[in-house]
Amino acid sequence: MYLFKEIARLQEALEQEKTAGRRIGFVPTMGALHEGHLSLIRAAKAATDVVVCSIFVNPTQFNDPKDFEKYPVTIKEDILKLTGGGTNILFLPSVAEMYPEGVNGRQPHYDFGYLETVLEGAHRPNHFQGVGIIVHKLLQAVQPDDLFMGQKDFQQCMIIKRLLEITQIPSKLHICPTLREKDGLAMSSRNMRLDPAARQIATRISQALGYVKENIRSLPFNIIKENASKQLQDAGYQVDYIEIADASDLQLLKEPVDRNMVVLAAAKLGEVRLIDNMIIASPGHAGS
Repeated sequence: MYLFKEIARLQEALEQEKTAGRRIGFVPTMGALHEGHLSLIRAAKAATDVVVCSIFVNPTQFNDPKDFEKYPVTIKEDILKLTGGGTNILFLPSVAEMYPEGVNGRQPHYDFGYLETVLEGAHRPNHFQGVGIIVHKLLQAVQPDDLFMGQKDFQQCMIIKRLLEITQIPSKLHICPTLREKDGLAMSSRNMRLDPAARQIATRISQALGYVKENIRSLPFNIIKENASKQLQDAGYQVDYIEIADASDLQLLKEPVDRNMVVLAAAKLGEVRLIDNMIIASPGHAGS
């Protein structure tokens, strides 16, 4: 595995690969890698010739500076995992490399429309602008044929899909299934911050989503959401939202539709904020 810290050096190496006709796959991460990230590497490896992974903890997408400071950094372990997983290139830039104009310098503003007004967008103002800025910069640096992201960050995936439309970057987005621990907890770098007691309670969020999924066609949506929220509150969570939306455009729903739906949740357990979602397949539609 080759490691590059500068965009110019990375692009020199990738230009040789492209000239040789090789297809470039890209997995952007913020490090603290787990099996979920490695599943994206495997997906990229299966579909492309050269797999590039980036590790960059992006300061412009954190609303809370303390959250940025506490984000786990495990570079040595990450490098070992990426090497073992068959990654070809690791891009490990500094903040100065990605933001030569400074993190407070003038940045583009993206019209994400409705997607930026609900759920994570409502609870984390400007978060998706920060995501858009850094993903745009990374895509310009790597210029991949294929981009691989995890379904766990469902709304973020929809934002990136919109970003590709806005920028007309020709990379193809692949949204890969959420990987879960044996007890159902969605794999996340933030799980590292859970103490043993909180780790046991953390499974309740996937259980609450499962409750919604099981009762989606038998109870009114407001009742289902209230019950699921109460399950989390009783377990010690501070709930930001539990919502049911159209999986195609994230429009919030008040009753079932004959299309794939998605139930999404965000809640804090102590100092750690967890998010999760589950697709609810409509009869006759594929889903997971």
